[in-house]
Amino acid sequence: MKRYMLSVYQPDGPIPAPDVLGKIMEDLEVLNREMKAAGTWVFAGGLHPPSTSTVVRVQAGELLITDGPFTEAKEHIGGFTIIRAPDLDAALEWGSKLARATTLPIEVRPLQDEAGD
Repeated sequence: MKRYMLSVYQPDGPIPAPDVLGKIMEDLEVLNREMKAAGTWVFAGGLHPPSTSTVVRVQAGELLITDGPFTEAKEHIGGFTIIRAPDLDAALEWGSKLARATTLPIEVRPLQDEAGD
């Protein structure tokens, strides 16, 4: 089976109110249990805000380390789930379920396998 990354695109700004966020977290937990029961779930993680990031790059042969996100954006990756799915259609179905649970856009992208797929 191929592996896919389901990236959660989160808008910049304050987190939702506790009653809204609580429902989202409950729905997400139900979906995670469903993925695990189906043998689809590999692992998942939430990310701290972009302001906590550090960017490392080489510029003119010198190492440059800067605080904060690489680009200015109105949204950022707030978390991700790695799944196994037989094909893109199946991965898109899981992505659709994740979009419903989180109420946020989800990018579904295949991971390259060890053979360089």
